[in-house]
Amino acid sequence: MTTEPAQESFDEFRKSFSYGSRTDLNFKFLSGLTTAEAATFFQELLWKLGDAGNDGNFDPVADHIYEWQLHAYAGTTEWTYATGPFTPLRKPVSRSRLALIASSGHFIAGDDPKPFGVADMTQIEAQARISEFLREEPSLSAIPIDTPASRLRVRHGGYDIRSARADPNAVFPYELLSEMAGEGAIGELLPTAYSFVGACAQKRLLNKLGPRWVRLLQDQEVDAAVLVPV
Repeated sequence: MTTEPAQESFDEFRKSFSYGSRTDLNFKFLSGLTTAEAATFFQELLWKLGDAGNDGNFDPVADHIYEWQLHAYAGTTEWTYATGPFTPLRKPVSRSRLALIASSGHFIAGDDPKPFGVADMTQIEAQARISEFLREEPSLSAIPIDTPASRLRVRHGGYDIRSARADPNAVFPYELLSEMAGEGAIGELLPTAYSFVGACAQKRLLNKLGPRWVRLLQDQEVDAAVLVPV
């Protein structure tokens, strides 16, 4: 006697891309759409795929996915604030000492932050343990600005890291900022950049670690920080 597989609803299907049975960090935005919006997304996607099959131009397919990602992530969340404790710069950027902090999950080879005590954790395991990351304090990795890209590593359970592996500057623009400093657009770039896994305990980050990291930068006489959220 064979057992028929359980039928899956459309809602269950769209939500399965966000840390579910079909985890796909490029399409986890589907869980942020309404059922009607998700249906529209897929219908229009199929139309554009059909056109691309005829003319060989897949750019509209990529644009379609990008536009719906923006739509899904543009809504308000519990971490949206009406105001922020932002302080105007006291001097132009061209005369300021800036620091880079990114939530991209980068670290240097040989300096693995070892989440949960696990050395050499794979990206697949990081994705599978995302719920644990979201309950833990993040670890801040210090990365000298002159580190070769070949020595950078990245691991983050909350986004697809393939682009970050191909070009770290996509989410950790340390080389780009170094170029800007060399051209005089930035007065000075702190010799050490910082990165952490942004999928973490947000209240601990806000109330405990954030102030500590601010003091770390203040001790290095930083005028402002370039924050790159992922």
